[in-house]
Amino acid sequence: MDAAELDGFREFVENRSSALLRTAVLLCGGDRHAGEDLLQNALVRAAGKWQRIDEPEAYVRRILYRQQVGRWRLKWPRREVSVAEPPEAGTAGADTVAAAELRVVMRQVLSRLTARQRTMLVLRYFEDLPESEVARLLGCSVGTVRSTTHRSLARLRSLAPELAALDPARTEPRPSRDFSPMEVRP
Repeated sequence: MDAAELDGFREFVENRSSALLRTAVLLCGGDRHAGEDLLQNALVRAAGKWQRIDEPEAYVRRILYRQQVGRWRLKWPRREVSVAEPPEAGTAGADTVAAAELRVVMRQVLSRLTARQRTMLVLRYFEDLPESEVARLLGCSVGTVRSTTHRSLARLRSLAPELAALDPARTEPRPSRDFSPMEVRP
């Protein structure tokens, strides 16, 4: 890598590493250290091919997803994550407390999902990728993405029923289905 390419790589890392780290941490179920490792490995791989990369962010994100898929295929045992301080730092107030509680609940629930379920949800809802793109990145069919996402959301709702209050589609009363027999006259 020559000096100009090295400067370009450094600039990319400085400008995009925080967004890439957020994605990596989510892919790792909220484990910041594992997310940092995942991102570092992806950046090392990208650095080796930097001169041939046309879209660096897309390339690094693809490496992140594929490395995470490789990790959940190996079925590594889960390790408990301990932290010295709470993750949130801000002013005390009803909104910040509710947001902090939501983050804690989401982190706990996401960590209880399988890595595959978590990866599907991150790609579909955090990265806002279409099903076809998720399928292409993970090397599966669109139907697999749909079914895994559906089952993952159902599991998420069963693990944390308090999240249902946040879903606007579920706050409206659903019409009841009346299957009682009715008389049909000719």
